[in-house]
Amino acid sequence: MNTKIPGLGIAHLALKASDFEKSLAFYRDGLGMTPYLSWGDPGKRIQMLKFGDGAGILELFEAPTEQLPDMGRYVHFAYSVENVEKAYETALAAGAKPLTPPKSVPLNSEPRRVTLNIAFVLGPDNEQIEFFKEV
Repeated sequence: MNTKIPGLGIAHLALKASDFEKSLAFYRDGLGMTPYLSWGDPGKRIQMLKFGDGAGILELFEAPTEQLPDMGRYVHFAYSVENVEKAYETALAAGAKPLTPPKSVPLNSEPRRVTLNIAFVLGPDNEQIEFFKEV
């Protein structure tokens, strides 16, 4: 529990997309996110999509290619999933590029040791997407 800022959590992640329609189709149709709110004029559209299972929101911004660095606007974001392999295959079928195939990663972590199942893909603007499950 965060005692400095009670209730602190992730409200949404924001991502600039060079091809707004392609990114919207990838996240909505390919990964199954649900449109929530949208606004803005052509060339400056914004679409919020719910991840699902109460996990939060992706805020997709329409942006020209020249405004994007090579790896999108953030290092990566991780989706908590029930089945890493299925999520990875679903993303590839939706047009994602493979980055790191599903694997098990035992961590020598504190205060307890855990093993993670993870996989990475690249989305429409080369943003890194991680599928993540603690096992």
